[in-house]
Amino acid sequence: MQIQLKINGKDTSVDVAPNTLLVQLLREHLNMTGTHVGCDTAQCGACTVMKDGHAVKSCNMLAAQAQGADITTIEGLAQADGTLHPMQAAFKECHGLQCGFCTPGMVLSSIDLCNKHPNASSTEIRELLEGNICRCTGYQNIVKSVQQGRAGMASAK
Repeated sequence: MQIQLKINGKDTSVDVAPNTLLVQLLREHLNMTGTHVGCDTAQCGACTVMKDGHAVKSCNMLAAQAQGADITTIEGLAQADGTLHPMQAAFKECHGLQCGFCTPGMVLSSIDLCNKHPNASSTEIRELLEGNICRCTGYQNIVKSVQQGRAGMASAK
């Protein structure tokens, strides 16, 4: 079946089997490997992308469900000149990553979190990120990253 969608600002048309997951479309058909496959059960958040401005777990969504959608992956966040999105920059500056496996999903979930809950406390940030698992950090630097990223996003508006 033919899927028409916008990925990272680019109109895209892909022919896939009806049972193709969005994560498979991104990784296997479009070679966008920044979206990671962790658990295959929508528990870890490594596969998180933005669909029409909201974080979704792409391992739990058929590509057909993204028909006509605007999808943003980690590859689409930085500007064309390489300038990082404020949330990406914050994760780098605050050491909110270690191995990096969860980072793409964590960054995209954090952007959605800040858009929906711009005044979230550190406790609320931890609760709101519960769908994204990091096995390396103690989350302290992730929380700092979200707070700094939120400030950067606000000043960029």
